[in-house]
Amino acid sequence: MTAEEAPPLDDSFADVLAGVQRLIRRRLSEGLSVPRLRGAQVELLRLVVARPGIGVSAAAKELHLAANSVSTLVNQLVRDGFLRRETDPGDRRSARLHATRAAEDRLGDWQRRRAALVREQVARLDAADRAALAAALPALRRLADHLHEEAEGP
Repeated sequence: MTAEEAPPLDDSFADVLAGVQRLIRRRLSEGLSVPRLRGAQVELLRLVVARPGIGVSAAAKELHLAANSVSTLVNQLVRDGFLRRETDPGDRRSARLHATRAAEDRLGDWQRRRAALVREQVARLDAADRAALAAALPALRRLADHLHEEAEGP
């Protein structure tokens, strides 16, 4: 079957992706002894760990969020000890964001638990389903790239 002959993907595709993500988040929050970080907080922390010193406006652009929303997230994460703000030496009105050790530890734990959960659940699938998921990864990455590029705009 060629790409032109493939049946169209309807809303169920997006629903399944969102459902899997939601179930992973829910499972990871079970049994936590510390308050759960919201999805947007985790995304911002992951970005700051990957790009130490990123500014609020650059983070907002990268995450496709309004700058005031990211400012709110930054304030929450600074208050909770996960982010540190430093004044930008080139523009004293701007701040550079840095993850704290607590944030790095929390994210590391989250990533290890997420990897273990997904690994366990994928192992429960039969070989054909595991192969189908592996074969779908390149297409899913391209889909994510296209969505990212389109969000960036011209």
